[in-house]
Amino acid sequence: MAQDKNKFVTYSDSGVNIDEGNASADSYLALIAKARTKRVIDNPDGFGGLFMLDYEQPVFKKKYRKPVLVAGTDGVGTKLRVAFLTGKHDTVGIDLVAMSVNDILTQGAEPLFFLDYFATSKLRKDQAVAVVRGVAAGCRMADCALLGGETAELPGFYHDDEYDLAGFAVGVVEKHKIIDGKAVCAGDKIIGLAASGLHSNGFSLARRVLLDDAKLSLDETPEFLDCALAEELLKPTAIYVKPVLSILSNYRRKRPVHGMAHITGGGIVENLPRVIPKGLGASIRRGEAEDNSGASWQVPGIFRLIQKLGPVEREEMFRVFNMGLGFMLVVSPHFADAILGHLKKLKVKAWIVGEIREGIEGVMFEA
Repeated sequence: MAQDKNKFVTYSDSGVNIDEGNASADSYLALIAKARTKRVIDNPDGFGGLFMLDYEQPVFKKKYRKPVLVAGTDGVGTKLRVAFLTGKHDTVGIDLVAMSVNDILTQGAEPLFFLDYFATSKLRKDQAVAVVRGVAAGCRMADCALLGGETAELPGFYHDDEYDLAGFAVGVVEKHKIIDGKAVCAGDKIIGLAASGLHSNGFSLARRVLLDDAKLSLDETPEFLDCALAEELLKPTAIYVKPVLSILSNYRRKRPVHGMAHITGGGIVENLPRVIPKGLGASIRRGEAEDNSGASWQVPGIFRLIQKLGPVEREEMFRVFNMGLGFMLVVSPHFADAILGHLKKLKVKAWIVGEIREGIEGVMFEA
């Protein structure tokens, strides 16, 4: 059909709805206001978020004499496909925050602020606001400010009703308190903090096994689970900021935490060795995927379900998934029990799951 020469082409004709974008942005402001800290400077119409490091103030200067900024960035990955299938979008924002703040936490950093990027082919206000609501909730859990973000409408770039998420966090740590694993030594104990589930890793394999091959319905409650599959898969990634910073603060003079690892893609096998010096390795008393009896930690049922239905070999499970441990601390053996007790008081499930040894490389699992 020939175009009417008397009709002007608009941005809306090409698939970008400016009015919908503005309406979404207005809704974001209320969410951002709930996830702000005292160091945020109001700048609602600015092109960038303003954050005052304010270490010149006496109280803050006492805390950070030589502040070092620590930054991390990540996404949510193919877990988003479960959100698309269920139409539930208010938890993946928590995942987005968790993946970055947990990363910078491993170096002892206190998260300061977070920014997100939301991109979609066709902007739908309800969907976008639900996602940002989750991001704001994650920031509150991490005690950091949601400083701002970006919403992009990209017609034809994604499938209808689909979107992608990315974000980054910036934190701060005193220079001499950076935790980099150099203090890790033989005899140190390894404490594993419980994961909330799959977190945001391994979903390509999980979806292949559970949805594509086994043809499970997201509404059903399969063996090993105590909730619907959709609810299990969308459980947000645990945010470890508050309990870990509490430990670091409680033992700040003795500094018993020698290394920390966020157990993401690659599982324990690839992430824990990143904080272990050469010549040393980690001996882990493995939790069993088929049966929790005799295990050193509780392996959530979702992993046992995936392993059984795949079937997936045990070694592959531990190389892909967190297997129930989302964060690990390498600590002095003299403080291991006290730290475990501290976590228990904070109602954080944790276990001593192994130790650092000489003569082994990487991670060695004990039967």
